[in-house]
Amino acid sequence: MKIILTHEVSGLGAAGEVVDVKDGYARNYLIPRNFAIRWTKGGEKDVAQIRRARKIHEIATIEQANEIKAKLEGVNVRLAVRSGDAGRLFGSVTPADVASAIEAAGGPKIDKRRVELGSPIKTLGAYETSVRLHPEVAAKVNVEVVAA
Repeated sequence: MKIILTHEVSGLGAAGEVVDVKDGYARNYLIPRNFAIRWTKGGEKDVAQIRRARKIHEIATIEQANEIKAKLEGVNVRLAVRSGDAGRLFGSVTPADVASAIEAAGGPKIDKRRVELGSPIKTLGAYETSVRLHPEVAAKVNVEVVAA
């Protein structure tokens, strides 16, 4: 099935690309989560609009990505969350939590889809997360999870 991606999907493509995927993957995952729309001849107008919006939000050059990387790696991120007595969290830390904590700590505004957690953060402590700024540039951010 041909689809038009409306958001970046890792391993598949960026927003505005027309890709061919299996029918079930498109019907059951991509389209219900608004990551993609069905491809039609009239959808080519949508592709142009999605690409214009992507150009506005994306980091255009490697130099710009390296500048943001330097800012990110210089930020100390502390994330206060509710936890139990043994240090286990009530729930887990999400990429959206990390992105908002980076912004609150004085760092640049980062899209939550760019934050990559190695494994779910479910206990207090210090963690290293990755922020994919550009296909060739990733910043390492140290996040300290503390009790609220």
